[in-house]
Amino acid sequence: MWHSVPFRKTHSLEELGEQCLDVDSTLRALIDCAAPLTEYAWKFRYPGDPEEPSFDETKEALQIAREVYEAVLGLLPEDVRPL
Repeated sequence: MWHSVPFRKTHSLEELGEQCLDVDSTLRALIDCAAPLTEYAWKFRYPGDPEEPSFDETKEALQIAREVYEAVLGLLPEDVRPL
C-alpha cells in the first residue's frame, strides 16, 4: 500500500479505477478501457450460460486485461514486480 489508500472489496473495475485516478490521473484512458471488463467477474462465471462471449470478445477482453496489467506493473517499484 504505497499510497496508503484502502480499497473496498469489490469486482467493480470502475470503482477501483476511480480510486486509482485519485492517485494517478494519467490512468484515465486505461481505466475507461478496463471498466467494461467488470462483467466478466459475474456474467460469464458459469459455463453454458446463454450469453457466453464470442471468441473475438474474449480475445479483446484478454488484450485489454494484459494492457492494464502491464501498465500497473510499470507503475510499481521494480523490487516488488513479479519476475
